[in-house]
Amino acid sequence: MIFCEQDYPKILDEILSFALMKFSKLGGGIELLFIDSAKMQELNFKQRAKNNPTDVLSFPYEQGFIDLLGSIVICVDFVKQKADELKHSQDDEIALLFTHGLLHILGFDHENDSGQMRQAEHLIISHFNLPKSLIIRNSN
Repeated sequence: MIFCEQDYPKILDEILSFALMKFSKLGGGIELLFIDSAKMQELNFKQRAKNNPTDVLSFPYEQGFIDLLGSIVICVDFVKQKADELKHSQDDEIALLFTHGLLHILGFDHENDSGQMRQAEHLIISHFNLPKSLIIRNSN
């Protein structure tokens, strides 16, 4: 289950179910937040000491924390910019960012693994017919 105070693309519910089935022995929900670039820059600085906005941040919770696996924070300004730039829908961009954040919450780390996160992301993207992987497009 996704907990969000704003409307979000319903495909995210399907992505969450699919990812949990494929990659996790745990169940639980995800808190989803949408914020602007200024708030994202503050959060990115506070959490990662990087003084710039970013597209998505994820925060896993400790096991047993009120049945939530973690929080995913998406920057709406990046969503609009990337969707326009790459000529796909904002819903598709949100789905890509959600997928990326969710995989981090489930323990994947593209900076330290041997391609496992890239493979997991590709599986989800292929299954849901989404545009190019976040990892792939950021490595070009």
